[in-house]
Amino acid sequence: MNKLAISASTLLLSLFALTATSCGGSTSSDPAAGAPAQAATADGATSSALNIRYIDSDSLMAHYNLAKDFQEASMRAVSKIESARQAKAGEIQKFAAAIEQKARSNGYLSEASYNADMQKLQKMQQDAENYLANLSRNTENELGQQQLQLNDSIENYVKVYNVSKGYDAILFKAAGIYFNPSLDITRDIIDGLNARYNKVDSSK
Repeated sequence: MNKLAISASTLLLSLFALTATSCGGSTSSDPAAGAPAQAATADGATSSALNIRYIDSDSLMAHYNLAKDFQEASMRAVSKIESARQAKAGEIQKFAAAIEQKARSNGYLSEASYNADMQKLQKMQQDAENYLANLSRNTENELGQQQLQLNDSIENYVKVYNVSKGYDAILFKAAGIYFNPSLDITRDIIDGLNARYNKVDSSK
């Protein structure tokens, strides 16, 4: 089962708007310094450079306990569907073989009794298709709800985390081509998410 992916565009968090008074010109900053730099504009005014951090989503999914739990649940759901498919197929094949054997040994006393078994076989096949379709649909809906819960959990925590940090934006690494490694806050986010998740679990 492919790892649950989180859309960078869905969780792109522009948490605080940049308030600039620039009338033109360019801004510059030292990302490693962790604080906005000041850049002079044409009329002598200054404007703040964006203070950005990023999260590595692959690492987040690999180490956030809720994401790992959902991944395991996804694998169990897929296994359940496959087991059901094999069980239904086995029942149908067994009954079909019994019909064939009975026909070869002249076990059917009338054409009507043979047709009745054939109709039963067709109904078994249709019932199996309907059952597997419903199981797959319910599983897909359940996994979709888990994905939404995972997205909400991460997004809500990042907003709380940023209250004390005051970053202008927190992005997923996949949203850009290059980020200075000093801007990586993935470990902070993972630690905070797991602390909150474990706290909820321990209270149950």
